[in-house]
Amino acid sequence: MTKELPIFCKSVLLLILLFIQFHFSIAQGIRGKVISTEGEELAYASVYIRNLGDGVPTNQNGNYEYKLEPGVYDVLIQFLGYKSQLKTVEIGQEWVEMNFELEPQIYTLGEVEVRAGAEDPALTIMRKAISKAKFHRLQLQQYSMTVYLKGTGQLTDAPFFLKKTLEKEGLKLNEAYTSESVSRITFTQPNKVEEKVISIRTNGDNQSTSPAPYIQTSFYQEKINDIISPLSRSAFAYYKFKYEGSFFDQDVMVNKIKVTPRSRGERVFEGYIYIIEDLWAIHSLNLKTSLLGFDIQATQQYAPVAENVWMPLTHTYRFGGKFFGFEGEFKYLASTREYEVTLNPDLAYVPEIIDEKVQEVPEETVDFNKSESALEQLAKEQPTTRKEYRKLINEYEKEALKERDEPEVISESYYSIDSLAKKRALSYWDSIRPVPLTEKEIEGYKRDDSLAVVEAAKVSEVDSVAKKARSKYRPLDFMNGSTYNFGKGVSFGFKQNWTKISFNTVEGFKVGMGLFYRKYQEEKLADSVNRIRKSFNIEPELRYGFSSNQFYSKVDVRWSTTKPTSGTTFGLEGGKYIYQFNGGEPINEQVNAFYSLLFRQNYMKLYEQDFARIYWAHRVNYGFTYRANLMFASRNQLFNNSNYSWYNKEGREYSSNQPENVETRDQAFADHEILKFNAGIEWRPGVKYGIRNGRKYPITSHAPLIKFNYSKAFGGILDSENVADFDHLELGIEHFFEFGVSGKFDFNVSAGTFLNNNQVYFQDYQHFGGNRTIFSNFGPASNYRFMDYYKYSTNTSYVSGIFHYQFRKFLLTQLPMLRFSGVRENIFFNYLKTENSPNYMELGYSLDNLFRIFRLEMGAGFENGKYLRGGVRFGIATFIQVN
Repeated sequence: MTKELPIFCKSVLLLILLFIQFHFSIAQGIRGKVISTEGEELAYASVYIRNLGDGVPTNQNGNYEYKLEPGVYDVLIQFLGYKSQLKTVEIGQEWVEMNFELEPQIYTLGEVEVRAGAEDPALTIMRKAISKAKFHRLQLQQYSMTVYLKGTGQLTDAPFFLKKTLEKEGLKLNEAYTSESVSRITFTQPNKVEEKVISIRTNGDNQSTSPAPYIQTSFYQEKINDIISPLSRSAFAYYKFKYEGSFFDQDVMVNKIKVTPRSRGERVFEGYIYIIEDLWAIHSLNLKTSLLGFDIQATQQYAPVAENVWMPLTHTYRFGGKFFGFEGEFKYLASTREYEVTLNPDLAYVPEIIDEKVQEVPEETVDFNKSESALEQLAKEQPTTRKEYRKLINEYEKEALKERDEPEVISESYYSIDSLAKKRALSYWDSIRPVPLTEKEIEGYKRDDSLAVVEAAKVSEVDSVAKKARSKYRPLDFMNGSTYNFGKGVSFGFKQNWTKISFNTVEGFKVGMGLFYRKYQEEKLADSVNRIRKSFNIEPELRYGFSSNQFYSKVDVRWSTTKPTSGTTFGLEGGKYIYQFNGGEPINEQVNAFYSLLFRQNYMKLYEQDFARIYWAHRVNYGFTYRANLMFASRNQLFNNSNYSWYNKEGREYSSNQPENVETRDQAFADHEILKFNAGIEWRPGVKYGIRNGRKYPITSHAPLIKFNYSKAFGGILDSENVADFDHLELGIEHFFEFGVSGKFDFNVSAGTFLNNNQVYFQDYQHFGGNRTIFSNFGPASNYRFMDYYKYSTNTSYVSGIFHYQFRKFLLTQLPMLRFSGVRENIFFNYLKTENSPNYMELGYSLDNLFRIFRLEMGAGFENGKYLRGGVRFGIATFIQVN
């Protein structure tokens, strides 16, 4: 008996497995193809099951597949520009083939009279839709949905000299590279998004596919990625609308509105938006735009998920363009299903909206009353004008935000990945995927799956060796930069040191090296999300000049503590080192070496400092930081030690290491001592916050940076003949303003004075960001373009202003072709005045975003209105932010 039991158990187990296999091999539902009457495959058409309030899109070839339990279902097929088609089907135990041929949509003018001189009906429709845009954003208190996202991209062209290299790296032209994910997303008013990634499958290394950026693209917002929405409050300033007829779909009348930019180009949409009559909600849309020269097309198909609530069922986005000889196309499909919605009880009643521009206003119409709460007014069942209703909804939103615990938090997101997300089998994807893969996508997965197996095998064979190798020194680590970890948060390494090789006339050819030692630890707070980070750093810096035969070194010892929104830093720094007179280092070492060796022009001016400094910084929060430091230094004048250059034309000589200046004398460069205290404050009033996975981060786009700085040199304390003695005060502000998509204004203004200037050496003068090279600095309002580096440096009062305005359409960008390429035009105006300098001004013009990364500036500088110098400057596009 005991011998037969295992055989019996095995037989039962085998039967169970066979049953399970048989059970799961049987699937039923509907599948087929959606085409037009002309035979065109309709990609991403909506296949909507009305009984379930759920649906799927077709794939790029018009094929679809939907698994259903046995029963009777109403299947609705929708595609923009075509008549919807409804069929009833009974599902048994097998798949049912359902193919659809959609006829082109016929639009009727209905009862609307369109005649010469009359206002286009689209204007009334869009005014009402705009007045209700915020209502549609707020009408759901919460909603959840399951989102399938598929991104497919292919490189269609590349520079001819790189094609073979790309193929060797495994990247072939016109081959599909695909990523897929399934997520559950929950949105809670006013701005909380929670995303749980259920599964991920990708070609290549990208394992962070997230649908949230696509799903959160709501055309009820004012802007979508800085592109003005046709439902924005300012839409009429950017768009012309034309009524092209209406049709009935799912028992509602839908108006087709053509959207045309008043000025075609970047950051505006063009295409069609479909608005539901009386509800004034989006039924569907098909819009295109361009950004940085890339073409973007967005298509959304909506469906009812609750009474009077329409939400997107499918989103499709197409991106395409060229970049330095590379050309590609990327397509994203987001399919949303399994909606769970909670209506906002405050917005349960929707009043009749009157367009006061063209409709008669009834006597019973209610106006917005500031003395009464918006919530109470929303409960009144009386008609209102679109203008008054918009005021009411705006006030309601403000009241709701004030009641929140943290009104300064304007976005909140949580993102997590299921532990099995990256381990799902192919059978899982075949069962969950709402859109069948195309042949190209299947081939791409086969290719990359096989490559992944090979690469994994390689790693597993040498993994132990690789780990040991990572902890060993490799040739050129001291130049390339490297980190060696010793466990328990302790590490040692080299900084990247190639940029420390250069040439200047004081040191000749010089080399340098930066190193670091770090001890780091983290402590989790009670919320298990935020941490306290503590670090101890020692950072030596070395340099040697071959012409001066001088070795310099300094070391910075720093303790830092970082909390969720605050932090402190305390440090000691000292040594004997060499610095530019302007501590802001207006000229880069390599740029100076380039000009010295090729043109015999030495713009960098240096001095020697033997010093010790103690410093402290405290970030109270992201809106307020203060700093203080105390330094004692002995400073010495330096002289040129090298006359070397590759440019040896007669008459061109290096300038002295003593900068030219309109108000100083030789005594300002003498060797001296200084005991200096400095205190500074940085304040960002109105800073907002976002929360990502429980951690706060600042959003400073609407918060100007205000700087206050005070410096004092204690002249009466040191017992020396040459001692600095002064008090210096400065106030500055930096910010930018965006005027819709029409332009952006950046400015950087500062003013200051020396309260006493008993003895100010040149190192402590107020210096300004000059430039005499063809290279422009990063940032649109960071420095002067043509001014001498030290000519106007001062120890008196001064005012400085740098202003930069970027146009969407100006001179050359009147041509739509240039606007679509991403090119922008800028003008700049800079001004400086000190007590002893002339009025210095700069005027200039620039072409921005050339080839999407460069900037070309042309301009001139003037002294008291007289031309001083001008020229051309090359820089990086202003949209690229570099710290």
